[in-house]
Amino acid sequence: MKTPSPMSEESMQRMEARIPELAGSAVKRAYLQALTISGKVIEARNGQLIETTAEGTVRVIRSIAKPVAVTMGTKRVRARQA
Repeated sequence: MKTPSPMSEESMQRMEARIPELAGSAVKRAYLQALTISGKVIEARNGQLIETTAEGTVRVIRSIAKPVAVTMGTKRVRARQA
């Protein structure tokens, strides 16, 4: 079995530069697949929870809380409910 040759820095940077493009197309494909299979998708958009159906109907389910700024490395613990 042949050992793979090491990648050059240039080829690695070219591949890494494509990650956002590949991620974007994967998200779009998953969105369309979810619409095809279940007939609807729920997503957060502009501070609201939105349901979109395969027919194109868009319904606001509810508003969602604004994001909370958290310093990098901080651990957040959800309070337990009694």
